Amino acid sequence: QVQLVESGGGLVQVGGSVRLSCAASGRTFSSSVMAWFRQAPGKEREFVAGISRTGGSTHYADSVKGRFTISSDNAKNTVYLQMNSLKPENTAVYYCAYAVVSGRPYDYWGQGTQVTVSS
Repeated sequence: QVQLVESGGGLVQVGGSVRLSCAASGRTFSSSVMAWFRQAPGKEREFVAGISRTGGSTHYADSVKGRFTISSDNAKNTVYLQMNSLKPENTAVYYCAYAVVSGRPYDYWGQGTQVTVSS
């Protein structure tokens, strides 16, 4: 089992920045992939960014490229999402996800953290 705990959400103004953190605990795997998803009111959950713990390759949704950066500290089993130049449409609950093996469905999910961008 892997437990994921997100933190760092809150209220931020348009154009502002916020950094989310997700700490993984339990039986973690070096081959894993960690990612961020988000779900806005009335919309389906969507992929935001992902990072491989092996090699550190990253992937982003087109809508966040150039503004969001995902990074990880493998020693701390923690992944971060730095979000800059925030827009009202970035308002959502952001979820951390963990896949034991790259290319497979995500096995574990965090409880989510709310990010609200006000104008």
